[in-house]
Amino acid sequence: MGGKGLKQVSEDAVLNANYLKEKLKKTYKLPYDRTCMHEFVLSGDLQKEKGVNTMGIAKRLMDSNIHPPTVYFPLIVHEAMMIEPTETESKETLDNFVEVMEEINREINEDPELVLERPVKTPVSRVDETLAARQPNLRFCE
Repeated sequence: MGGKGLKQVSEDAVLNANYLKEKLKKTYKLPYDRTCMHEFVLSGDLQKEKGVNTMGIAKRLMDSNIHPPTVYFPLIVHEAMMIEPTETESKETLDNFVEVMEEINREINEDPELVLERPVKTPVSRVDETLAARQPNLRFCE
């Protein structure tokens, strides 16, 4: 990439993160409203008040073929979603992410149970995380 290429991709990562932050702060709580670097944190507090926590939002994203953001981190933000778009994401991909996040919010407002039943398009659907943590099903594969 060289010096110029590295500088360009760094600038693109910052641009992408700030673009998403500005688009999503209308729909999701933005705990720290300032220019970000390559990542920013939203809170799902508003959505949790309606019955869907951050994990539910993340699982719903999987049904839209979107890799969910890091959830519940950083620990200082309640219902945290750390959004970290890469420098190679196109504007179309970023806009699709915004559209899906806004659609999830609409679903939460209209029918939270719809979101709570997700994912349904993945090989494994809704997992009981408490049971999985307490009784892990582990196997050794060669």
